[in-house]
Amino acid sequence: MPDAAVRLKGLLEQLLGVPLPVRIRAWDGSQTGPPGAPTLVVRNRRAVRRLLFKPGELGLARAWVAGDLEIEGDLYAALDLLAGLVWERGEDARSLAQALRDPDVRAAVRGLVKLGGLPLPPAPPPEEVRRARAHLHTKRTDRRAISHHYDVGNDFYEIVLGPSMVYSCAYWPAPPPHGTLEAAQHDKLDLVCRKLGLRPGLRLLDVGCGWGSMAMHAAREYGVSVVGITLSQEQAAYARKRIADEGLTDKVEIRVQDYRDVDDGPYDAVSSIGMAEHVGAERYLEYADVLHRLLKPGGRLLNHQIGRRPQRDESSYVVDEFIDSYVFPDGELQPIGVTVTQLERAGFEVRDVESIREHYALTLRRWVANLEADWPRAVKLTSIGRARVWRLYMAACVLAFEGNRIGVNQVLAVRTPDSGDSGMPLRARKWSEPERR
Repeated sequence: MPDAAVRLKGLLEQLLGVPLPVRIRAWDGSQTGPPGAPTLVVRNRRAVRRLLFKPGELGLARAWVAGDLEIEGDLYAALDLLAGLVWERGEDARSLAQALRDPDVRAAVRGLVKLGGLPLPPAPPPEEVRRARAHLHTKRTDRRAISHHYDVGNDFYEIVLGPSMVYSCAYWPAPPPHGTLEAAQHDKLDLVCRKLGLRPGLRLLDVGCGWGSMAMHAAREYGVSVVGITLSQEQAAYARKRIADEGLTDKVEIRVQDYRDVDDGPYDAVSSIGMAEHVGAERYLEYADVLHRLLKPGGRLLNHQIGRRPQRDESSYVVDEFIDSYVFPDGELQPIGVTVTQLERAGFEVRDVESIREHYALTLRRWVANLEADWPRAVKLTSIGRARVWRLYMAACVLAFEGNRIGVNQVLAVRTPDSGDSGMPLRARKWSEPERR
């Protein structure tokens, strides 16, 4: 009689010490769990072995990416229910060594070994980044990390991001379905331009320019000259073609260049949108120093960056295993207070901080919907594993933004000259309400 789901549920609850909030359907067709709850489909015994050899988030991620685990029902609801068991146990979670001192835990592990079998550990999916050393953030390792994330294929990103090709949160006038993703991305780019005070004749450096959307918007709508830099060859080629097609080659230059190698300042303004997350905590002051040096006195920086909640003991912070291994190798988040402090240490005067956390959750839901709507082509353009990585990553991030576990902030800073004249208007936040089109 098929009973793998009942056995698996009982062993997992014994191991975790709490009831499972989702249903389980096992490889033998058996199923059990709360009626009406999302279903965790365990397709084979290999999924159990992955969890035994790598307990916690990374084991689950490997099983998901490899297709050993699937979720039926509402993906967001399932992840929300599972978050308390995996992603939110935090500092109170017992280490594996401590847990194994408990006879019940040892008995559960033995039961899982018997259920899943224990030959050699399954190989990680090919989409996982293998790295033996710590986060170095040298020019070479940063280039390799950026290539892993962004050189997935421009056609794939067109599916996810839509026509705007902007890979950062949009700026919504109201929750969807009011407004389109493209209009909200236009409003975000325009918000950045207005905060920077762009006007014809000025020179803008766009650090981490992506597929060129910000550079093109600033040149087309505000008449500025733009240098956009990226470490991704695929992004640069795509951006250059878009710029040529729109007749903006006299206004916009795209370079494959590390921000540390830019030496043709000063610039009137710098935009850094979704790039600082790749810099690394130990390199952040260097990053701020470089951007300060590249600005003219009175020049403005708009730093748009994802941040995390501070911890009581910051030394205990560790990078998320799934994101580090599959999505953003070497990416690091820091609290907004740390970001502001580092910018000030570099000599900037911070003039405005705007949290737009909810906007990112709304944007991510649109990206997930785009990916799901064109799933067969997305898989064909990359791989089934890569498409599964992006679906899980973006859906999990929706819940993290909605739950205030992470946020995103726009920090406007000025290289204020010795005279103290910042050049800022007395009522600076007049930019906050864009003109309706």
